[in-house]
Amino acid sequence: MRQKIFEVKVIGGFAAAHNLKDFRGKCENLHGHNWRIEVVLRGPRLGDNGVLIDFADVKRETREALEEVDHKYLNELPFFALDNPSSENIARFLFEKLTAKLNTEDRWIHSVSAWESADSCATYGEM
Repeated sequence: MRQKIFEVKVIGGFAAAHNLKDFRGKCENLHGHNWRIEVVLRGPRLGDNGVLIDFADVKRETREALEEVDHKYLNELPFFALDNPSSENIARFLFEKLTAKLNTEDRWIHSVSAWESADSCATYGEM
């Protein structure tokens, strides 16, 4: 029998420049994106107030995390010193930041998706 679960999703965005090392394509050149970020939290039960988490709390923490990458050259940020600032690694960076801020016993970050265009995204999360 499958467990029932609640899911909350917020969407944010940021603009930044990057280039991918060892990529062999146009993305090796300096370029930018207006990323759209989807943050998904899950939990098995609602609080006494009937919500999993206040959307305002998720939006606030997401905005704070996005401030670290917004209008930056991502390759220069410490998190990306060893890893390409790919959409996959951007999703992982945000997942780790938000997990530290929003996870509790009753809810957790399930996934973060980084959309670099209207039809291309990468997702990092739990199975």
